[in-house]
Amino acid sequence: MRVLLVSPYSLSVFGGVQGQVLGLAHSLRELGVDARVVAPCDGPPPEPGIITVGPSTNFSSNGSVAPIASGKPVARRTLEARRVIDPDVIHLHEPLVPGPTQTLLLGADEPIVGTFHASYSGRVNPWYKTFRPPLKRWLSRLTITTAVSAAAAEHAQSFFGGDFAVVPNGVDVPHFAKATPWPTERRVILFIGRHEPRKGLGVLLDAFADLERDAVLWIAGDGPETDALRRRQIPNVEWIGCISDDEKARRLRAATVFCAPALGGESFGIVLLEAMAASTPVVASDIDGYHNVARVDRDALLVEPGDASALRGALQRLLDDPTRCADLVASGEQWASEFSMRHLAERFIAFYEAAIERSPVTR
Repeated sequence: MRVLLVSPYSLSVFGGVQGQVLGLAHSLRELGVDARVVAPCDGPPPEPGIITVGPSTNFSSNGSVAPIASGKPVARRTLEARRVIDPDVIHLHEPLVPGPTQTLLLGADEPIVGTFHASYSGRVNPWYKTFRPPLKRWLSRLTITTAVSAAAAEHAQSFFGGDFAVVPNGVDVPHFAKATPWPTERRVILFIGRHEPRKGLGVLLDAFADLERDAVLWIAGDGPETDALRRRQIPNVEWIGCISDDEKARRLRAATVFCAPALGGESFGIVLLEAMAASTPVVASDIDGYHNVARVDRDALLVEPGDASALRGALQRLLDDPTRCADLVASGEQWASEFSMRHLAERFIAFYEAAIERSPVTR
């Protein structure tokens, strides 16, 4: 079976959708599937098996920034890649986003599986609202429609109706479980994410500033809030910038606690599963998107979003209580294994086969 996986977002930029596309492609290949990837890239493709459709431009989306590529040259490159690859089935991630996914949604006649990732947590997707009638017609071209969470499915269904199979994201468990810990002699709290309001980094800094424990806070990533937050000059904070996937795995393995203080807008907290796979206890916000991947007080401590005092208390508890940490780690490791990327690939192979059966193509 030859599968074409398509990301609308640049693979040169760290992001949840991009990581899922690349990770799924790897696992499909391990299972004997000929999996190719088409996506924007800002520079050479990051690894073999990727065809780039050109560089991206940043657009505001869901309180963040989406690195997408659209226009006639992108459409031509996308259709040419499809012609060369000649897939049995196409898998579009965020199929309604302008660029290569939307091009193939409209221009391909192979069976198509679509996956919706975004959840707007009570907000409205302006793209869906403005262009609802044509988008609904285009969506009917999907053979099978999936979503990474119930929240992502409900958001799309509220505009377009239809049936969505909920297929949670996957995590490369061995990559994180076997990583060599990053060198450190201190207890570490780790944050990984874009520095923008919805990620709650400012709340974490408020909590850490009054933490009555000896620890260092590693902050990975960057974004529009970076400069302002750094100017607070809170002691024992290390701003480590953007990091590679390998470094992320090593720092997760080294951390005493991983903290995800997001305020909302998360459809699926894959990084929580990555921390669990790395045997690191998790403190996170009690938001819908994180309920998909963390059972309260079993796999993570979940606190009220935006509450610096509650966040500080949870962090102090784990820094002081190795037994509680060990319990969270044991449960988290088992839970993360249920979301392995290999399991995800096996589920999607079944969807691909079903899509091909429903929409036979003369080859």
